[in-house]
Amino acid sequence: MEKTILVAIDGSVYSGNSLEYLANLFGSDSSLSLHLFGVVPSGGGGKEWMFDVDPLRSQSAETDQRASRARKQLRDAEDRLVRGGISRERIATKVRIATSVSGAIRDEAKHGNYDSVVIGRRGLGSMGNVFFGSISGELVEKCHNVPLWIVDGRVSAERFLLAVHSRPSSLLAADHLAYMLKNRPGAEICLYHSNSVFGAQQAATAEEFHLQWGKEWCDKYLDLDNFLFYAHCQLLVEGGISRSRIRQLPAQMHLDVGSDLLRQAKQHGCGTIVIGRRRRDLAKGQLKGVSDKTLKQAQDLAVWLAG
Repeated sequence: MEKTILVAIDGSVYSGNSLEYLANLFGSDSSLSLHLFGVVPSGGGGKEWMFDVDPLRSQSAETDQRASRARKQLRDAEDRLVRGGISRERIATKVRIATSVSGAIRDEAKHGNYDSVVIGRRGLGSMGNVFFGSISGELVEKCHNVPLWIVDGRVSAERFLLAVHSRPSSLLAADHLAYMLKNRPGAEICLYHSNSVFGAQQAATAEEFHLQWGKEWCDKYLDLDNFLFYAHCQLLVEGGISRSRIRQLPAQMHLDVGSDLLRQAKQHGCGTIVIGRRRRDLAKGQLKGVSDKTLKQAQDLAVWLAG
């Protein structure tokens, strides 16, 4: 089955970083295709909202210029990926005019058959108000139907840190990671559990895993008293990752789990942190959960939010 990734492009160095990241990881993976998506914000005049409901309505000259610039940015992005080893046949492009950039990305992610959405973010320690700073924040808050990959700065290390915990969302993140890496036999993954000294997360019951993985599998592999280290490893192995490429790091407790994940990633040479997202109805406010705190402080790292 072919894997398809939606990549938000705006022609900035930040989206360029995401292209470099994808080419480094998947340049030799012929089972993966990339859909480059550019959004033209229709601003000014007060009536541009009509373009969303009536795409045949005549566009302003300014919007036409923005669309032409966006198409050139997509061509440049495609050429950059080809130079990075991804064949042109594996790349598709699309430009959309919309009043909300993040809304257009969410809509495309919702209605397209994508395995993940990739967006580059300004390489700062907090989400700024520049184009991809604010857009990435909105997507983290509102886009829950497709895994999100946020690329901050330039990512050089190719090892992965999978943040494990005793919840179904964590196993779903492991399943996503295994699926995306199954044609990269050399991928290395570190399993790590960090728990907060205050307000430690309560483990799920075994029954909460049965719907997704079945009682028989759960009875055999669930190790709830060990933060599901064994279960995560089993899912990765079943997904095609060699057990010799999976390393379990000692579990620890810290005041700030998000900062600890970043510290562990740096210490063990991991360029990507993979985190299982809480369900939308259980999620806390912006920058309050572990995943949001990790994103806020990430620099020269990619963070995958899945689950």
